[in-house]
Amino acid sequence: MDTDHTTIGIIQHAVEVARAPPAEKLSGAQSNSPSQAIQAPSAIVYCEGNFAQIDGKTANGLIRNSQAYRIVAVIDSHCDGGDSGMILDGVVNNIQIYGDLETAITGQTFVPDTLIYGMAPSTGKLSQTDRDVVLDAISRGMNIVCGLHEYLGEDAEIAATALSCGVTIRDIRKPKASKNMRLFDGSVGDVPALRIAVLGTDCAIGKRTTATILASALNTKGIKTVLIGTGQTGLMQGAKFGVAMDAVPPQFCCGELEGAIVAASDAEQPDVILIEGQGALSHPAFCTSAFILRGSQPDAVILQHAPKRVHRCDFPKMPMPEPADEIALIETFSDAKVIGLTINHEGMSEAEIGATITEQSHILGLPVTDPLSRPAATLLALVAEAYPGLFEKKFATAL
Repeated sequence: MDTDHTTIGIIQHAVEVARAPPAEKLSGAQSNSPSQAIQAPSAIVYCEGNFAQIDGKTANGLIRNSQAYRIVAVIDSHCDGGDSGMILDGVVNNIQIYGDLETAITGQTFVPDTLIYGMAPSTGKLSQTDRDVVLDAISRGMNIVCGLHEYLGEDAEIAATALSCGVTIRDIRKPKASKNMRLFDGSVGDVPALRIAVLGTDCAIGKRTTATILASALNTKGIKTVLIGTGQTGLMQGAKFGVAMDAVPPQFCCGELEGAIVAASDAEQPDVILIEGQGALSHPAFCTSAFILRGSQPDAVILQHAPKRVHRCDFPKMPMPEPADEIALIETFSDAKVIGLTINHEGMSEAEIGATITEQSHILGLPVTDPLSRPAATLLALVAEAYPGLFEKKFATAL
């Protein structure tokens, strides 16, 4: 359809972008606790044909952890009737998967507040089928949350429908105006917290999941930790500080990330700041890892790798790098040291996970663990080996 830019301008002024409740008012990770039910808006996650798959990483992440929204259902006709936790991680979470929006709503005792678009397709755009689902949800009075590069609040039809139905659209990746963006000024160097970036050898490989697990484990130990979100899923989950890096003009990427880290330091006075990685430094399709290393100036890096992944996600002609090569590149590009390797066990048996941990630890001379199949204590041990004083609230300086 032809786009009427004048109409869009009027609609945008009237339809405010919905914001999730502040993360600090919400209880921990994804749960159905009474406190979260009261404070977090309910949401259905739309993930047709992609749940528990690479392009469903947003839905996968929200099922594992959501502070900003209370997830009540997932839509994916390929997994209709299944328990989302069992399908994703082999652990029942009582969040059912439905075949379509109508049955997902019928399965509740109320119409949920929000429909979250839970996919991250390589095109970054809405399909016609997805569009119909979004319009259907709006007509039922549901707010929309979307992390695509295509901003639904600027779509004339979707925005007009949202306006007439009195609902809001939250475009996670829509950046603020360039005139309000921040240039890098080096102030991140004055942040006293230990800064650890969780990078990877590919996109959609588990960097955010590892960072989330580590943040929770550190906070449980009394080591105050803040996680900086750098992508759509982390911001949807309720990251209090962060920026969608791949939606920011390159000139401002380092400064915007630096600003988020400085703000987190000033507001929270944390012991540790974890920075969620994006893409991979060696991946020619992404530049975000370079901006993350430059903008956050991390003291250390944890590298995430999928040993059974043969080629880069969505790039069948690009073989995966070896962890040792990615580590060498990171340590050449920045002053940070890689302090450990974390494994994404996709396609691996338990025996293969154990063998890979042993093998890579021997090859790299670093601690190695699998954050999802091994206790969180192994992640803590990885950090403690590099910074033993941290666990006594004293920062070790040697790496």
